[in-house]
Amino acid sequence: MWLEFLLRLTVAGILGGIIGLDRELRAKEAGFRTHFLVSLGSALIMIVSQYGFFGVTGHANVSFDPSRVAAQVVSGIGFIGAGTIIIQKQFVRGLTTAAGLWATSGIGLATGAGLYTLGVGATVLTLIGLEALSFFSKSVGFHTVLLIYSTNDKSNLAAITNYLHEHDYLISTYETKREPFGDVDAYQVTMQIKSKSIQEEREIFQYIQNLPHVTIERME
Repeated sequence: MWLEFLLRLTVAGILGGIIGLDRELRAKEAGFRTHFLVSLGSALIMIVSQYGFFGVTGHANVSFDPSRVAAQVVSGIGFIGAGTIIIQKQFVRGLTTAAGLWATSGIGLATGAGLYTLGVGATVLTLIGLEALSFFSKSVGFHTVLLIYSTNDKSNLAAITNYLHEHDYLISTYETKREPFGDVDAYQVTMQIKSKSIQEEREIFQYIQNLPHVTIERME
């Protein structure tokens, strides 16, 4: 029995680690170790939920619901997932990583229950969702880019905006802050841009980088 438990924990850790390795290679907020521990911990909780209370089930007036402890993983993983979500100026990142952690916890629960085939199948489908569907969506849809830059030449604001419009980029949000900087004013611009490919993002970066008196503070 104990060897079976250790096998479940090992398989759960491996499956979670596979998903985490994919996220690690993508430089996401939660990587190999996080997904490994989430899957391993979920499997452990499932095992404890199923077998950890047999010592008291024989007593009179004792009711036992083996799903109650495991069910708390579903809600508890939300705290970890929330920590990976970043909200800045109406720009949200980390939702896919949070969903991946939630799916990984489910894989751990399934493996902890001894449903190895279900756990492996869910891992394969999760990887397909993270990679194959991501590639498909990027090839046919728009990709959101967060751009933050600063300049002390006001004409650059219009130049950049006109460039984006001329090349059919979609500006979904735009915010400008003006601050005194010596004898001139400095402008910090935060915007969200919709592009169709990474190549377009590179073109935007190169154009802005070649403008005089412009500093790109962040682009992702």
